[in-house]
Amino acid sequence: MEFFQNAKVVRLKSYHDKYLMANGDGETIYQDLQGCYDNAKWTVEILNHDDNNLIRLKSFFGNYLTATNIPFLLGSAGKKVMQQPLPSNLLNSSSFEWEPIRDGMLVKLKTRDGGGFLRANDFRLRPWKNSVTHDNPHRTATANWILWDVEIVESREQESDDKPIEHRELDKNRSPEKRWKNYIL
Repeated sequence: MEFFQNAKVVRLKSYHDKYLMANGDGETIYQDLQGCYDNAKWTVEILNHDDNNLIRLKSFFGNYLTATNIPFLLGSAGKKVMQQPLPSNLLNSSSFEWEPIRDGMLVKLKTRDGGGFLRANDFRLRPWKNSVTHDNPHRTATANWILWDVEIVESREQESDDKPIEHRELDKNRSPEKRWKNYIL
């Protein structure tokens, strides 16, 4: 949870070195190398339910990152992740809520209703190319696909204290393999 505690706006970067993006259609989610666009920014809403620290992620287009029960492909384990408006009846909002789980310097986002983890699918494999789903990794080859690097774009302190944003310095000379070497199984 500490990844999001002081964050107002974040970008999420996948194991494949691509950013979680909200499509301009207001519904679909995908991955892209270019994290400089506004649709790579997600507003963090912190929730406190029972003992769980949960978050909601609101896209640039005003819809929320949502774990659906719709299969991504017939016969595949992964289910679709979409952006949808928050329902007026918040009792049915568990599909909009994510539990951040720290894994070293990275985070896994677990769906509240037990549907697994937010997963960035391999960008080289069709028909999963640049897609994002949620499920539990069943193979060691895909176990790292649920790990995300959180980049803070705007912090909550800046809003209240008018302090400058503390950006994480990214080493552009560091390859994705070196950055993720501790997580490769």
